[in-house]
Amino acid sequence: MAIWCAHLAIDRWRLAQSDRDAADAQAFALIAETAHGPRIAALNDAGLEAGAHEGQLLADARALAPHLQVAPSDPAGDLAFLEALALWAQRWGPWSAIDAPDGVIVDATGVAHLFGGEAALLADAQALLARRGLAVRVALAPTAGAAWALALAHHGASAAIATAGPGLHDRLAGLPVAALRLDPAVQLLLGRLGLKRIGDLMGIDRPALARRFRNRRSPAANPLLRLDQLLGQVPEPMLPVIGVAAPLVQRRLVEPIRHRELLDRVVADLAQDMARLLEAEGKGARRLELGLWKVDGELLVRHLEMAEATRDPAHVVRLFAHRLDGLDAGFGIELVRLRAAWTEPLGLAQVDLDDAAERHGTSLAACIDRLSVRLGLDAVRRPVPHGSHLPERAQRWRPPLEARAGEQPGLALHARPLKLLDRPEPIAVLYEAPDGLPRRFRWRERVYEIFRAEGPERIAPEWWRERSTTRLRDYYRIEDAQGARYWIYRAGLPGDGRGGAPAWFLHGLFA
Repeated sequence: MAIWCAHLAIDRWRLAQSDRDAADAQAFALIAETAHGPRIAALNDAGLEAGAHEGQLLADARALAPHLQVAPSDPAGDLAFLEALALWAQRWGPWSAIDAPDGVIVDATGVAHLFGGEAALLADAQALLARRGLAVRVALAPTAGAAWALALAHHGASAAIATAGPGLHDRLAGLPVAALRLDPAVQLLLGRLGLKRIGDLMGIDRPALARRFRNRRSPAANPLLRLDQLLGQVPEPMLPVIGVAAPLVQRRLVEPIRHRELLDRVVADLAQDMARLLEAEGKGARRLELGLWKVDGELLVRHLEMAEATRDPAHVVRLFAHRLDGLDAGFGIELVRLRAAWTEPLGLAQVDLDDAAERHGTSLAACIDRLSVRLGLDAVRRPVPHGSHLPERAQRWRPPLEARAGEQPGLALHARPLKLLDRPEPIAVLYEAPDGLPRRFRWRERVYEIFRAEGPERIAPEWWRERSTTRLRDYYRIEDAQGARYWIYRAGLPGDGRGGAPAWFLHGLFA
């Protein structure tokens, strides 16, 4: 059984909106950054009615639909959503696989009778997927390729069934070659050769077609291989999606508890159980979720995210003690469940016996965890250098103990001020034309006499990112009569053809 999500990205965005009716009414598009600027990756129905279309540059679409609302596309999030959908679709078969970028294949061999027949199986799939708010087409066929072709090309209804035999061959022959899941370049080449239907490929001389595509080893670039897979003459290996159960422990209490002391004791017991479970699997927890079910049916959830993998029960209990402050137990809590939503491999390590008795401090990871619990998860970060010569882009913020393998080295530039402003502030500067040193500047309604000046340090624009109208910068380190030092720059040069007169900005303050 093939499940094709016709509007996966838009459906996922729509499901995240609180008011879906209002979201459907406004023209909306998901955009992707390209070398030529933002380009539309997906559109809702209102956006299509406004005149925009997929693949169009955002600037051109805004000319047709000025009120078009946009948001960045998220291919990684779409893939994660598709993986979760593939796991959920295993209710219709023993295993499922992803057919990127927007499809799921389910092995429904021998299970149709459990639903009352193939038609009932497809009806059940349609109903449940529609209930989830997804616009899909489903099809059932003897091979994965045939099911996908029917789901993609069948426009008469949202479901189609094809059985093995001569009728399947005739039914597939009338479908377009796009149903073979070929690359766009291959589809364009076949169209130029006059091969627009699958039946055209079936009737052509195979050796002649094989010679043209003999160097195409990828299935998506070889129409003959796709055709054989479609008809079941060549097996089509697929990688099934296998769900990994997160470690979970729970306590179902005989009597509901309302007091904090009893709850802390239950959490301590769960932490011990989780430590034993993680140790047996050779893992440590990075994210823990504590669920508390109250007698009245309300669910309370508390989250923890650690700086590095751990399975220390005492450390987990200390962190949850802050999360449980101010908890309202109501008429009592009858079920407590602890789940490790994110785990990492964590092997056993030998403790240094000589230092164990002398070491009474707190490890760096434990200290970071305590600070994160008290101040917030995003409050503890570390700056890392980034490969950019523009000051505001020369660093990135990363989690405190994240591995440094993917970091880019920063450029070895001149001295930088200790404080950079969030946004450079415009200033008025008196300087020697055309490109002499600054003598006086006005900032925040106050005039400053420049006692010393050093520069310029010229920084060219990043032409591969910015538009051609971006101007270069000349940075100066200056000092006023009171000894305060500033970092200012001039954007542009007179007569550079990229704007009017140069503009001056204050970008940083030295100690």
